[in-house]
Amino acid sequence: MSIESENKNHSTETKEFSEVIHAQGHTNVSARHASTLEVTSDDWLTPAGDCILAIDADRVPSDFDTEFIQACQSPNAIITATITVESEAVGTHTEKITGSGSPQLSFDNNRSHVARTSTYTDDRTVLVDGDTAAADIDRDMIDALTTGAKLTLELSVTIQAD
Repeated sequence: MSIESENKNHSTETKEFSEVIHAQGHTNVSARHASTLEVTSDDWLTPAGDCILAIDADRVPSDFDTEFIQACQSPNAIITATITVESEAVGTHTEKITGSGSPQLSFDNNRSHVARTSTYTDDRTVLVDGDTAAADIDRDMIDALTTGAKLTLELSVTIQAD
C-alpha cells in the first residue's frame, strides 16, 4: 500500500509517499546494535540478531510501490521511519527516525528492512544516514517488544517535485 500526497506552498512543491509494515516483537529482541535497526519477515530470532526490533513482517521491500521506490532513490529524498509499538502492559510508544534516500537503494529484498546510520547500502537498506539505530531506541519500547508486542513501521519519503 502506497499513499501519495502533495504539499504545495508558494515556492516549493513536495510529494510524499508512504508504506506501512506490521510485525511483532520476540523474546530475543535486544536492540543493542549501534549502527542499524531491522524489521524482518522471518518468524524466528536468535540472540545474535541484536539489530532486529520485530519479526513476522507482513510486507518486505520488494512489495513496495514503484513510485515510493523511485522517490526514495532521489538524491534529495528525506525518509522517515515511524515505529509504533502497542502493548497492553506498557501502552503505546513511538519513535521517529529520519534519514536520507539514495540512488543505490534497490528495495529488491524479500526478507528484511534495514535502516542505517551510515551510507552503506544493500538490497535490505530502506534508508541511509539515519539519526537512530537499534541501541538508541527507548528501552520501554524494547521491553514491550520482548513480550511480543505488535509493531507498526511506517516509511514515508518526501521529495521536492520537479
